[in-house]
Amino acid sequence: MADFGQILRNVGEFGTFQKLLICALSFPNLILSFEFACIFFIESDPERHCNTDWILKADANLSVQEQLNLTVPLEPDGSYSRCRMFAPVDWDVDAIREHGLNETSVCDNGWVYYSSLYTATIVTDFDLVCDRAPLLQVAQTVMMSGILLGCLFFGPFAESFGRKRAVQIPLSIILIFTITSALVPNFLLYLLSQFLMGLGYGGFRLNGIILATEWIGVSKRSWGACITQLCGAIGQAILAGVIFLVRDWRLAQLVTAAPLAVIFIYIWFLPESARWLLDRGRTEEAKMLLVKVAAVNKRTFTDTHLEKIVVKEAEKKIGVSILIRSSVLRKYFFSVIFAWFSLNVAYYCISFNVGNFGLDVFLTQLLFGVTEMPAHILCMWLLEALGRRISFISTLLAGGCLCILMLVFIQGNPVALTVLATSGRFIVNSAATVCNVYVQELFPTSCRQTASGLGSIASRAGGLIAPLINMLALYHWSIPIVIFSGLTLISGGLSFLLPETQGIELPDSTDEAERNRNKKTTKEEWESNVHIKSSKL
Repeated sequence: MADFGQILRNVGEFGTFQKLLICALSFPNLILSFEFACIFFIESDPERHCNTDWILKADANLSVQEQLNLTVPLEPDGSYSRCRMFAPVDWDVDAIREHGLNETSVCDNGWVYYSSLYTATIVTDFDLVCDRAPLLQVAQTVMMSGILLGCLFFGPFAESFGRKRAVQIPLSIILIFTITSALVPNFLLYLLSQFLMGLGYGGFRLNGIILATEWIGVSKRSWGACITQLCGAIGQAILAGVIFLVRDWRLAQLVTAAPLAVIFIYIWFLPESARWLLDRGRTEEAKMLLVKVAAVNKRTFTDTHLEKIVVKEAEKKIGVSILIRSSVLRKYFFSVIFAWFSLNVAYYCISFNVGNFGLDVFLTQLLFGVTEMPAHILCMWLLEALGRRISFISTLLAGGCLCILMLVFIQGNPVALTVLATSGRFIVNSAATVCNVYVQELFPTSCRQTASGLGSIASRAGGLIAPLINMLALYHWSIPIVIFSGLTLISGGLSFLLPETQGIELPDSTDEAERNRNKKTTKEEWESNVHIKSSKL
């Protein structure tokens, strides 16, 4: 019997075909980072006061300063109130000057904004200030809810309709609702567009990595996740420059839609996963596709290789229940999904606070993106040099320690705080990349997609509650830091339960997943095993 890994070695494990596929699937990740441009505009809280143009009916020649003095109350520190105004009256200006106004009210006629970093923001267009300020976190939560639902829906969708369709449809959704987000007239429609955009985002991120990984052999398997994540980091850095130049949030959405339109054209030419085709019994389609891949990689492929493949039908019928019925896989599964959940809580709690670290928001975002690049490059080396287990444990524990050190500087040193936040995000992001690789190597083919999908759902749940955790800073500034740092440290301790998977072919059965994971395979043994399997072909 030959496994798919042997077939892949015959047509090319990491040839021209795989490199082109990774480029095609990675480029969208560079652009999708722009979808979080709303974070810049959400975090902006410009100087403002109530719109008090009602007094201009009494005297249209009032200067701005006179208008403020007569219609806006002062705060205890001497500044003009940002959320209150004097209630309108039918007096003439002289009477107002003589007697003054005492009764205050909310800003019934909106606000006047000034001294803003931006020409137009979500805050200013939808008046998300004062009593409506909590809606800022609602906007973040709604998008993360869409991402979570995208993982939940497009995971099973990929099992039934293929990896290719589960990549193409989400990208189409993202394009459509990126454009609608730029055109919506009110906040409710903005939330709907953000939710649906998040739906596509979650579906693509889950299935794009799986499609790339299922075409790459064991020697370069980690590259599928690392390179796609690397492009996301590059996009984060570019995003800082784009928003620095484009200070209008609606225009920023349209700028994002332009490259997505280019991606929309070529995604329809992406290949299906041959592994999935064989799993579904579509052998002829898989054969034709493998012949084309072999030609692109300048290899040869014959029918005899497919004839040696045996599909384990009995285990396919068990499906997701394997994760619960097997005590070993159950232990792996809950350790991984808790770590993935914790990582995303920490990552998004830090990311959503990009404007609150005391330094220039554009500089902080640029640092976030630039430092993520070496994080993913480092992962490509760590995964091969140290293995999956040590890399995962060390990045989780180091990231948690750096995050908790933020408690020392949160009140006084913005430079130190930004350095710690950036470093913590760097390490946490590295751990997330390792997790993307790890989750696909621990579980057998019959439940690999299910495990990846459920793990991704757990990770998105972490992103979903991150804005809510940040809201706890209203009670004490240290609460969010303690929560996301503590979760990361706990998940690092639980990761000691996981085995090493470096240099081991993806398991095709539960028995292989349980037995082979507990064996330490040296590099020499792995290379010898690969040589023996290849010679049998």
